[in-house]
Amino acid sequence: MSYVRNESLVEIEISIEPFDPHACCPKMEHTDLLTRTNGRQRKPAAASENLKDSERTEMISSESDPEGESDGLISSLDSESSLRRNSKTRKGVREELGNISLLLFLYILQGIPLGLAGSIPLILQGKHASYRDQAFFSFVFWPFSLKLCWAPLVDALYFTRFGRRKSWLVPTQYLLGIFMIFLSFSVNDLLQREGGPDIVTLTAVFFILAFLAATQDIAVDGWALTMLSRENVGYASTCNSVGQTAGYFLGNVLFLALESVDFCNKYLRAEPKDTGIVTLSDFLFFWGVVFMVSTTLVAIIKREDEPGKGKKRVKKETQSVMETYKLLFTIIKMPTVFTFCLLLLTAKIGFSAADAVTGLKLVEEGVPKEQLALLAVPLVPLQILLPVIISKYTAGPRPLDIFYKAFPFRLLIGLEYALLVWWTPTVKHENGFPVYYFAVVVFSYALHQVAVYSMYVACMAFHAKVSDPLIGGTYMTLLNTVTNLGGNWPSTVALWLVDPLTTKECQGAAGQSCASSDAAALCTREGGVCVTTLDGYYVESAVCVVIGLIWWLWLGKRMRRLQEESPAAWRCRVNG
Repeated sequence: MSYVRNESLVEIEISIEPFDPHACCPKMEHTDLLTRTNGRQRKPAAASENLKDSERTEMISSESDPEGESDGLISSLDSESSLRRNSKTRKGVREELGNISLLLFLYILQGIPLGLAGSIPLILQGKHASYRDQAFFSFVFWPFSLKLCWAPLVDALYFTRFGRRKSWLVPTQYLLGIFMIFLSFSVNDLLQREGGPDIVTLTAVFFILAFLAATQDIAVDGWALTMLSRENVGYASTCNSVGQTAGYFLGNVLFLALESVDFCNKYLRAEPKDTGIVTLSDFLFFWGVVFMVSTTLVAIIKREDEPGKGKKRVKKETQSVMETYKLLFTIIKMPTVFTFCLLLLTAKIGFSAADAVTGLKLVEEGVPKEQLALLAVPLVPLQILLPVIISKYTAGPRPLDIFYKAFPFRLLIGLEYALLVWWTPTVKHENGFPVYYFAVVVFSYALHQVAVYSMYVACMAFHAKVSDPLIGGTYMTLLNTVTNLGGNWPSTVALWLVDPLTTKECQGAAGQSCASSDAAALCTREGGVCVTTLDGYYVESAVCVVIGLIWWLWLGKRMRRLQEESPAAWRCRVNG
């Protein structure tokens, strides 16, 4: 419910190796806290070329150790032999703890700017930024949903001597550090200018940070496939989930708590002070330095060994970039895929007001932003368990039935959110909000997560079911990208429309109005006060639910019927 994207945390992020059409389908991963990011597509499948390299290494290792093969043959008869083999497997993991730790650290770094970007809307709301400003800033969350547009370039273009992944990782992390250090010296001025925060500059800088983090994600995802051995490559997705979540937590929840004067004075200090323990500028500068130092160490110390590189290999991969883009257009032009994409792009209109605006409205009504962010913490176990439970019901031939059944339930939760916002000021007292209020908020969050994950897991299961296995990675990435965009654009529009749909009148100054910002300023100068008579959020909530019901009754059935299409209808005719 908080502004930081609810489904970006739920949505998967995929970075593909587009040069092998026989790559397996990516694993579905859940990564986030209860926030907006976004936008967050996950894990790459191992490309055949990388698997072949691993297989060659495995064969060499096997030939050089015939005794190991012998142990394997008699392991079913000799328990002592089995124990030796298990010991070898554990030793292999221990030997790669360095690589696993590096991957985990890189993913933590990636989550820091994303968490900071997610905290800015809550800070802006505390400074009474308009919802149009919030809508403009929401474009910051788009890059992670659009990675597919430049992922083939990141995978194909690089400096051979420096390393395929380091060619992108090192520059992007240096740029992240530079931008964060630069922003640390100017962010206070950008947020505290006369006339309101400088939204355009803030959006531009944080959009660049998000773009760089998305590019770093593509590079790290690809590097994980070659950094870890074939036996341990499964730990890459664990590093991603844990690292991104930890980084986002540090940049969002922890930062908001330590930046809050009230939170620090109440829980962390013996003597009250006028500022939090950290400021936004301090936080940006610290992590900017961490980015610069750690990137330098990675560039100097960590080698990237990928045998078989050469001019022919580079030329082949560069040519395949265009082939990847052509393949994407071929897939999306298929009638069934085109119809499904249109449905995905419109399905979340009915949830946009609840998902994008509710958290900001709660802050506007006086709920401390740091407490709102901390409410996401108790939901983490639920977010871990839900995909496991729901996947039992989506494993059959008709996963979208769960999507269809959860749809109206999620619409009703949108109305419940509106009631929650309306109820909030009535329970507020001098010392804040009672404990039972936050219990109701957490319960509302939990119900919302059940609906969100039911639809999400069902959608991902259907993606895996219909994706052409010959081009599974590219196919899945395209569908997940469209799914993410289907959540981003309605949220931006919903934020944009709150102010135009809100009605205010000037009380205390005859003949004045509050129809515009200039008129509101004139009303204030004349001794009047602008009072909201109709909040656009409630209008949006009602309209979104109506649109959602129409979509469910009309297009929802159309989506269910897509499950009845034959497998051939989803198969891409690459040569046709």
